[in-house]
Amino acid sequence: MKLSRPVSWFLLAFGVWSWFIWITFVKNLWQDGSGLAFNAAGDPTAYFWVHLLLAVTSFLLGTVIGVIGFRGVRALRREAARAESSSPTDG
Repeated sequence: MKLSRPVSWFLLAFGVWSWFIWITFVKNLWQDGSGLAFNAAGDPTAYFWVHLLLAVTSFLLGTVIGVIGFRGVRALRREAARAESSSPTDG
């Protein structure tokens, strides 16, 4: 399957956004002082585990989507370079 340039860039941007958002989210979850993520004894709560699972899953899916976008952008650049090198030159 061939991805268009806008779709490839969108998928790549989504992957980068996913890395930024979900890593930041996990850092904030880890440092939570509200009592939701950790109980009074400092042990992780169900809230912590559920949100960590959501973050890790979203991070992995974002990574896969970003890799697909990166491969699409790279393929389009190779295709453009091939077309440029095979075109007849005037002169």
